[in-house]
Amino acid sequence: VVREAQELVAQGVKEIILIAQDTTAYGRDLGQRDALPGLIEEILASVPVLRWLRILYSYPQHITSRLVDVMAAREQVCHYLDMPLQHSHPEVLRRMRRSPDIAGVRHLIATLRQWIPDIALRTTFIVGYPGETEQEFAHLLDFMREIAFDKVGVFAYSPEAGTPAATMPGQVPDEVKEERFRRAMELQQGISLARNKAQVGRILPVLVEGQGDGLSVGRSYRDAPAIDGMVLVPGAVSPGEMISARIVQGLEYDLVG
Repeated sequence: VVREAQELVAQGVKEIILIAQDTTAYGRDLGQRDALPGLIEEILASVPVLRWLRILYSYPQHITSRLVDVMAAREQVCHYLDMPLQHSHPEVLRRMRRSPDIAGVRHLIATLRQWIPDIALRTTFIVGYPGETEQEFAHLLDFMREIAFDKVGVFAYSPEAGTPAATMPGQVPDEVKEERFRRAMELQQGISLARNKAQVGRILPVLVEGQGDGLSVGRSYRDAPAIDGMVLVPGAVSPGEMISARIVQGLEYDLVG
């Protein structure tokens, strides 16, 4: 991994993404229980000119204080974390065979925001999972309001042959799943707008990825490629350049600089 990072930076790459279904599982096959922070340190020591190192995806139960320390102390590590939570109600999480420890998630998020005040937090939720009641869905909406994630992806559950969930009792009708999907997305749109408006006045590094119609389009540290929003700035800047942009407007999903 370190050698690949060296090769990429030598080619001029400015952003490297460490990605896995669960990056915090790195090293467990070697008998190491908290190896991701050490890997990050090795990468940054080997390529000190790297501008951004982004981490996707990390399960909250395995995010350690050492990892938070490294993220807070190393300016090259993007202050961005995607934690795939999938739901907030303990009973739904149990049916999903996931940890139901939402109190632990709340504590982790409070810690992250205390140690890294400008962190952008992203998660994904599934609505309409078998057995999900209206009360359990309302719990999810309340959780979204409480935490106010910067970015949220919402998916309506769809059965996949051969999985335990496909034959579970309490399959939610498609029209109910779609209605819950719409309500969750509408709620998050307002939250995302407020979070983006809070960026107005900040000066952010922006990695430019394209241009057209008198605008250059790029991403800040708050935006992972292909899944998050963009930063729009006037003028023509060559793709691959990193510029500083003063944010003047926050839209539902994008920023204007």
